[in-house]
Amino acid sequence: MYEKLCILADAAKYDVACTSSGSSRAGRKDGIGSAVEGGICHSFTADGRCISLLKVLMSNACSYDCEYCVNRRSNDVKRATFTPRELAQLTIDFYRRNYIEGLFLSSAVVGSPDATSEMMLKVLLLLRNEYKFYGYIHVKAIPGTDEKLLSALGTLADRMSVNIELPSNDGLKLLAPDKKKEDILKPMGFIKQGISQNGSDLVKYRHAPKFVPAGQSTQMIIGATPDSDYKILNLTSALYKKYSLKRVFFSAYIPIVDGRNLPALGTKPPLLREHRLYQADWLLRFYGFEASEILDENNPDFNPYIDPKCNWAINHMEFFPVDVNKADREQLLRVPGIGVKCAYKILKARKAGKLDFDGLKKLGVVLKRAKYFITCSGHTMQGIKIEYAPVMSALMSGATYEAYTMQNYEQLSLFDENRLISKEDVVKCLTGQI
Repeated sequence: MYEKLCILADAAKYDVACTSSGSSRAGRKDGIGSAVEGGICHSFTADGRCISLLKVLMSNACSYDCEYCVNRRSNDVKRATFTPRELAQLTIDFYRRNYIEGLFLSSAVVGSPDATSEMMLKVLLLLRNEYKFYGYIHVKAIPGTDEKLLSALGTLADRMSVNIELPSNDGLKLLAPDKKKEDILKPMGFIKQGISQNGSDLVKYRHAPKFVPAGQSTQMIIGATPDSDYKILNLTSALYKKYSLKRVFFSAYIPIVDGRNLPALGTKPPLLREHRLYQADWLLRFYGFEASEILDENNPDFNPYIDPKCNWAINHMEFFPVDVNKADREQLLRVPGIGVKCAYKILKARKAGKLDFDGLKKLGVVLKRAKYFITCSGHTMQGIKIEYAPVMSALMSGATYEAYTMQNYEQLSLFDENRLISKEDVVKCLTGQI
């Protein structure tokens, strides 16, 4: 059992799942476990608790031969497969020892998608019905699985996800010939339809069983194919709109296996590119940006030295400066250094009086970036010129360290001797406000 756990937990580390659970469920007297909306993998809930998920594969004995995957059938690695009883018991034992608060279950394709999904379904049935486990469960839907199995999994899991794998159909044909675009998108559509239908049922019938109450997500690999950031961002936007996804995760390709169509072994993972895509994803979801605004065919890739919001602002200086005492919410959200929370605080605070730069700093505005794009009652910050060249120069000089560390994939340190990290840097890192 221990050897299986070592093999299958290690094989699961390439699945990205660090997201809020999005599901709330109180504990019950007849069972164990609960789910909290703020609960995420290796992070903190709103009430300060650090929680984690058991992240594991059902099996790594894959029938497919995807070039980029460490578990592909042609790769010489140790294989292992849990029985449903073993995995269910392991989850409960870990929970009772307070190691975990939930389960993230994925799997290689063992034989066929339906056969694999049946094994995973048995695990969930044991956990929910026999062990009475009511904690958080995230399960990966295997592309090509029968809709009846997807429906059964959806009534037992809190969240489901279908990995889109690669940003283009051409890339999928090249690197994952056993997978089809239609087989990936079809379960996404089914899950979306099930969630929508379940919402209507809950309005009519209070005790109707919930279907994937925390929604669905997906993941794509970045850097294994030559697709541009523009293509990736447009695909991301389309997935949010068409399938109502909660999150699209980006995973920088790590060259761990050799393949004739893959980047060479030893190539550094494109971590900075992944970082910029996550920042752009934030702009799509919370800041009202469209993918076509952030990048276009003439500029298909991100500037590695400044974040996407700063890059957009510099290239659209006709919209600036913005007077913080007059601008509406949409205008404020376009200003680098003013996040969603700060925009709300500004709108609330200026009802009591006019804001100045000291007041903005107290509200949490990152003036290191915002000062080049705002005025307070028509006045710019002392010594600031709102012109393209000086603004670009100032922002670039402040971003070179970030770009350097990401390109060299070093762990970000708040105590780096070579650079003084400001409070503004820490806030940006922890909250994602840009």
